Amino acid sequence: MKNILVTTTLTLEGYKIKEYKGIISALVVRSSTITQGFFGGVQSLTGGNITSFSEMCEQARTEAYDNIIKRADHIGANAIIGFKYDTSETSGKGFHATEIFCYGTAVIIIKDEILG
Repeated sequence: MKNILVTTTLTLEGYKIKEYKGIISALVVRSSTITQGFFGGVQSLTGGNITSFSEMCEQARTEAYDNIIKRADHIGANAIIGFKYDTSETSGKGFHATEIFCYGTAVIIIKDEILG
């Protein structure tokens, strides 16, 4: 897999967009493990950062990011512009999960000869 440049901006300094490949996204829905749920519940009683839940969210964010990079590579893009994350919670009877959604525009960029 080639190196994919990712930016939250709509341009990349020193590059110009040669081709727009379209909107690209990745979604991960993850629930905490029994251990994360237990320790998260204990930590929530004392307040502050709930490290076990933070770890679960970071794992899901990394997985979503890796998936969008693979999708960009698969369609021949070498960059993603306007990259963003969105999150939400899903719950039901005895079920609770975090959804991590990332998206942006897949593009092909080339070095801007004028800028160097």
